Amino acid sequence: MSTVLSVRLSDQERALLEAASSQARTNVSDFVRRKALEAAELDMMERRVVSIPAKDWERFERWAKAPAREIAGLKELSAKPPTWRK
Repeated sequence: MSTVLSVRLSDQERALLEAASSQARTNVSDFVRRKALEAAELDMMERRVVSIPAKDWERFERWAKAPAREIAGLKELSAKPPTWRK
């Protein structure tokens, strides 16, 4: 199912979106949807406050207090010098 989202734009804003979508070789609707979703995902990832439902709190505490797992691939990667230092 899809729904319509209506946005009011000035003529200049519309022209900018049309130019950008043309360069991206897509239509304005697809361009705006893709860019809006990318921005929303970034905004959600940058949130500093996390809410954990009460029903999940004990499970979260068990996970947070559990000893760290050693992951061989990460251990090997951390032993290598960064590529920018080569």
